[in-house]
Amino acid sequence: MRGVPAAVSPRRLAALCAVFLLVTSCGGGRSGEGAADRPPGAPTGVTAEAGSATSVHVMWNAVAAADTEVSRYEVYQGTTKVKEVPGSKHMVDVTGLRPSTVYVFTVRARDAEGRLGPSSREVRATTPGAAADDSAPTRPAKLRGRAAGSRAVQLSWSASTDDRGVVSYDIQQGGTKIHSVGGNQTAAVVTGLRPGTRYVFTVRARDAAGNLSPAGAAVRLTTAGSGAAAPTAPTGFRATSHRSGGAYYLDLSWVPPRVDGVVTEYEVHLDGRAATSLVQGGDASRARAAYRFYVGREAGVTHRVRIRAMLPDGTWGGFSAERTVTTGPRR
Repeated sequence: MRGVPAAVSPRRLAALCAVFLLVTSCGGGRSGEGAADRPPGAPTGVTAEAGSATSVHVMWNAVAAADTEVSRYEVYQGTTKVKEVPGSKHMVDVTGLRPSTVYVFTVRARDAEGRLGPSSREVRATTPGAAADDSAPTRPAKLRGRAAGSRAVQLSWSASTDDRGVVSYDIQQGGTKIHSVGGNQTAAVVTGLRPGTRYVFTVRARDAAGNLSPAGAAVRLTTAGSGAAAPTAPTGFRATSHRSGGAYYLDLSWVPPRVDGVVTEYEVHLDGRAATSLVQGGDASRARAAYRFYVGREAGVTHRVRIRAMLPDGTWGGFSAERTVTTGPRR
């Protein structure tokens, strides 16, 4: 076996080591070290459907990162990034497009360490032609559904009619759009739900001009499984008050609920009513979170406060424990 020739200079040896670092370490690196540096994989199951003459609905399956959670997804139109959504979301509407145009989309996942994974396969969607149209489609009728296990439901409905044609159907859960299918489809499978949970779904039809029908009759479904899924209320909720610039603020902190996906939206209830909401974005922490908001200029006022999370499946989670806070002493 040959060793390193004596004629190799220290400088050249250092250069060789730099090259070999791509494979191993000159000092004999640790086994499995590279696994922690892998970015997320490419998203699968990517689809694109025209939602109107100027929009396309893009969907994909969740990606499991190599060693940290996916913090956000980036959607590309050609080579240009056009949308970014939190890791808990697996769909987005790309708007501001041109009618009668073919568009190509890909999706990439980025993990909590900032590593960007490879692109998904390309998917294409063609927007329909635009036309002057003020008439919305008729509402979808005969919405039916059934639970498909503990985390999915199957829905079907009767087709809507429109003077120029239905382009897509929006599936809504509790008033929030969570899915979309093409106008030639009258069925959908909604995934990413929680076991043993009751959901209310409605469907609305959309035409090429973006006119949206009224919602059809709702269907109520309960996923299979016990209701003993992971608790959905924030824990460790704390509330204090401080004074700044002649005004009083509440300082809140909590631990997000441990549910599938990342929670990015919360609603704060003050004295029994919804007072404010906050959206933390794709990099929301799964450890302790914090928020501060204005409550007035009067001292000696006692408030009751609690918080709840919008879960990745589109439902509100349980409320945190309620805390009582009094602004500074009256003067």
